[in-house]
Amino acid sequence: MKLSALPQLVGRWLYGLILLAVGGTLAFGGARLILLGGSFYYLPAGLAALAAGVAVLMGKWRTGAKIYLGLMAVTLIWGLVEAGLDGWALMPRLLSPFILGLPFLLAAIFGGQRTDRLAGLATAAVAAVLIVAVAASSGFQPVKAAGRENPALAADASGDWLNLGNTQWGTTYSPLTEINPDNAGKLDVAWQVPLGPMPAKPLSQTQVVPLKVGDHLYICTPFDDIIDLEPETGKIRWHYQAKPNLEGLYVTRCRGMSYYAVPEASGACSQRVYIAGSDGNLFALDALTGKLCPGFGEGGEVNLLEGLEQRNRGYYRVTSPAAVIRGKLVVGGAVADGQYVGEPSGVIRAYDAVTGELAWAWDMDNPENRKGPKPGEFYSPGTPNSWGPMSADEELGLVYVPTGNATPDYWGGHRSEASNRYASSVVALDAETGEPRWSFQTTHYDVWDYDVASQPVLFDLRKDGKVIPALLQNNKRGQLFVLDRSNGKPIYPVVERPAPQEGAVEKLSPTQPWSPELPDLGGPPPTEQNMWGISALDQLWCRIKFREARFDGSFTPPGVTSSISYPGYFGGGNWASASIDTGRQLAFILSNRMVNYNRLVPRSDPTISDLKADSAGNLGGLAAQEGTPYAADIKFFFSPLGVPCQQPPVGVINAVDLNTGKMVWSRPLGTARDMGPLGISSHLPFTIGTPLFGGAMSTAGGIVFTGGSQDHTFRAFDSETGKLLFEADIPGMSATKPMTFRSSRNGKQYVVVASDAPHRDGSAYAAITAFALPEKR
Repeated sequence: MKLSALPQLVGRWLYGLILLAVGGTLAFGGARLILLGGSFYYLPAGLAALAAGVAVLMGKWRTGAKIYLGLMAVTLIWGLVEAGLDGWALMPRLLSPFILGLPFLLAAIFGGQRTDRLAGLATAAVAAVLIVAVAASSGFQPVKAAGRENPALAADASGDWLNLGNTQWGTTYSPLTEINPDNAGKLDVAWQVPLGPMPAKPLSQTQVVPLKVGDHLYICTPFDDIIDLEPETGKIRWHYQAKPNLEGLYVTRCRGMSYYAVPEASGACSQRVYIAGSDGNLFALDALTGKLCPGFGEGGEVNLLEGLEQRNRGYYRVTSPAAVIRGKLVVGGAVADGQYVGEPSGVIRAYDAVTGELAWAWDMDNPENRKGPKPGEFYSPGTPNSWGPMSADEELGLVYVPTGNATPDYWGGHRSEASNRYASSVVALDAETGEPRWSFQTTHYDVWDYDVASQPVLFDLRKDGKVIPALLQNNKRGQLFVLDRSNGKPIYPVVERPAPQEGAVEKLSPTQPWSPELPDLGGPPPTEQNMWGISALDQLWCRIKFREARFDGSFTPPGVTSSISYPGYFGGGNWASASIDTGRQLAFILSNRMVNYNRLVPRSDPTISDLKADSAGNLGGLAAQEGTPYAADIKFFFSPLGVPCQQPPVGVINAVDLNTGKMVWSRPLGTARDMGPLGISSHLPFTIGTPLFGGAMSTAGGIVFTGGSQDHTFRAFDSETGKLLFEADIPGMSATKPMTFRSSRNGKQYVVVASDAPHRDGSAYAAITAFALPEKR
């Protein structure tokens, strides 16, 4: 044998072995899938790859090429039948066969036999189909709802942004009109303020929605610092450093602050900014100087841990701002998910905005605690909490509380009657007394972690010639409920549908509520056919895992065998809720189509004998659920390469006409640029619809702004059509909502968004970025 032939021989043997390895994996997994009742494609495909590999190893290149040519032809037909021309659905079906067939393609290019050229052409045809399909999938054809009228734009108001959602109603909407579809494409960065270094906690995020009050722009950090910025330049005026006790905390987030102007007051602390801190303190600062207000609580602080029983620090924290209504600050709180029966109470408390004195407490299991527990006693443990933002209606005197469920999440046998009544609900409390006026439950007997995380959004619905005081509540299930906010009665019908029961380890609700006349934002349910992956191999893995699990549709009960929960606890919708353009009566909502893979683990299982509760929550692993018969193994349904098993898009931005209940437009949000297998950026510029962590903001100018996607991009869309008008890179992912304001100095409209920046040197960083139109010349 000539020495020059050695590399060719080694290459042939290496290629043949790769074909054998891939073919064997496909054949073995395909046989398993068939036994589970799944697709018949993978077993013969694996056998064909094995045969081609054997032929290559035996030196019969053309025989291997013929076999592979047949495999490519069948694969192309099968892929198109299963996925049509959906590029991302075709990718795992066609991309890896294309890559595996590259040697045949190269042989054809460099003058192989006719069979080689045919195999190469077949491989090239697969690549062409894939490229065209991905490009087509990345496009968007907006569809305007028939019969929609575009009402006259509202006049500009003060231009301030005084609450998390601009108003107490939580609309996340501004009447400003300077930025509109004709000029949005000209937006540019006006200023950017870097934040950091900060401690790198595992699940900390910069989620702040700034407040604009007069000539001041306020932001907060995940560690409860408050910073006053000059709105036009981002220049720091003052910086209050909270220095919280971070012991036991795995999540630190500040979604926003609260503002209150004391009636008929002047001087120090007549205007106040409040922050409910991650370590359980409520601070009041002078809005002009950043100094603590000494007449509030003890030296400017109220201890929110008073009356709460927790094993260790870190089980209780506050991440959303207090709702301000009738001179009171109404505060909820979050707990560490899934740890033990009797975690800190979900009590809702109202404090006097001037003195910090407790005005009332709603302890659902013990109404006698309205003025706080007696010395040495505590609020009722383990009751549903409210960690998402609240809303308020001054005229009706109601504060609207979105609730979670009683801890732990995946077992309900220990829950009280009141917990079962008020869990996973929106509850309207009397702002003067804390007494419930009405409640509406979005999930009965919740054992799927379907907390109502989204802020209830209040608006006046114009329907059938009437103006109805309404409330929009979206939830993790992707359901939209529109209620009369004065009494909680549904405006759009809500029906009870039978819920699956097979596999349950306890008695569940026989029915669950649905909103059939409004769009279901949960997306299509998972099936074996729409399982996904980067390659044919991890797609096969996802198909097998899907077939191995129980899935009887929405509300498949968790049990001792694996089950699929869809949507998972990430949503559907999450805390950022909806933005409602009150003039156009359009709701803009970011939604996810994420799947959980669940299993309850009996206490008798030796693998959990040493499992104990901690403050780290249950995100991505075993949750102890001490005090119940089962631990809970709750995971995102991802492939071994770290990509969702559910076919894209995962993240979608939606526009819903609240007058008709119809979808106006919907489009995937986010490209694959900054995400990929094993967390490696793919740099692919194609729209895929990434998991979304933030929300939208709309304006009377006809624009919807949002970050939220994982491609580190800020975007603006035409609110009527969904047409992309503007996009710009920001330092990292934005896990929050934008806000906008008009400068009291120069009259310009600015749009501001927070984002996390990549960690470096063991510390966390973030940025606040402001956009504006360029100066006119």
